[in-house]
Amino acid sequence: MIEQELDYSILILITGVLVLMSMLIKAGLERTVLPPLVGYLVLGFALRLAAAEYPLLPQGSEEILQFLAKIGLVTLLFRVGLESELRALLKQMKQAGVALIGNIIITVAIGYATGYYLLGQSQVTSLIIGTAFAATSVGVTVSIWKSAGVLKSPNGSFLVDLAELDDISAVILMALLFSVLPVLHGGMNQNSMAGLLGTTAGIFVLKFAAFAALCYLFSHYVTRPLADLFEKIEIPPEPTLTIAGTGFVIAALAGLLGFSLAIGAFFAGLVFSKISEQLKIESAYLPLYDFFTPFFFIGIGFDVNPEAAGSAVGLGVILLASASLAKLLAVGMPVYFMKDWKSAFLLGVSMIPRAEIAMVIMQQGLKLGKWAVPANIYGGMVMMAGLTCLMSPIAVYVLLARWPQNGEGK
Repeated sequence: MIEQELDYSILILITGVLVLMSMLIKAGLERTVLPPLVGYLVLGFALRLAAAEYPLLPQGSEEILQFLAKIGLVTLLFRVGLESELRALLKQMKQAGVALIGNIIITVAIGYATGYYLLGQSQVTSLIIGTAFAATSVGVTVSIWKSAGVLKSPNGSFLVDLAELDDISAVILMALLFSVLPVLHGGMNQNSMAGLLGTTAGIFVLKFAAFAALCYLFSHYVTRPLADLFEKIEIPPEPTLTIAGTGFVIAALAGLLGFSLAIGAFFAGLVFSKISEQLKIESAYLPLYDFFTPFFFIGIGFDVNPEAAGSAVGLGVILLASASLAKLLAVGMPVYFMKDWKSAFLLGVSMIPRAEIAMVIMQQGLKLGKWAVPANIYGGMVMMAGLTCLMSPIAVYVLLARWPQNGEGK
């Protein structure tokens, strides 16, 4: 009993230290152009190194850390969905949709080719890399546009619309990919595999459509009366906690239906996005977000195998070059024909960062086993994500200073 109490005390101590370190990292890096998530990744890897060298973590603590990381994942994806006003995005589909289609095709193709031909990985691993390449961490560079006072410029607005559509498409691709991966790993003949893939994909589409329809109906008929009810019976910020709890329920239901917590949390955020402004959800949600989200990135850093870290450096550089080229081509080419070359290059560089969705995809793959994501590839992708989040904001800062955005978006 005394030993168990001691273990709990150590776990709470470690959790408290991680929270304190996360807040200090956030406070320090927010004064620069660098995103805090880079610091969280390093913190997680440092914890893994310390745990390997010293017996810091009691038995079962890794499972608890992973549980906190899952809560961080849900809080993260809930906010991503919360900030995605679907109706407004659909209005922008005519302009951003052209760039989006090319963006998805080119980035997935380059990611797959990098994994399969350049790194010699399996088709499954290469597909996972390609899907992770498709995502964008728009918050990393949007903060630079916002601090420069040009986020509402034509190019700034286009960037936000394209990146949000980018993440929505990456989430859907992720859900489809992980529904068919077991079939791809089955190792049957091509004719049988093609039939089973078609059946599996068809079942997924039906389930996904049903889940999306239920979320739409909930959003259309339930969220507004709920918002009115919460305003009557609760004092702010209490409605935000009630809505966050509902979001957790939706995320869990998605997991039980065979999707993932990430999919469910994202759709839960979309469901409540239309009443976010009415109840001031986003601002009241920030303390919960700031407390739990770092654990997701800490968990990613912790999952990097120190033994594979050496090879991950070289892989990370190759993946960085491919990921950067993918977005420069995928975003730059359509924007060049729609606008001009400066806008094309600026928006392409702004879309390079990979973090939240990309790391969710890689972590999902890692949990499946080495046949899906080997340890060195996972480490390389984590390094790639960190480097894109380090380099892209600096490049955007320089480009915005050189090419000021005005009413014409030039």
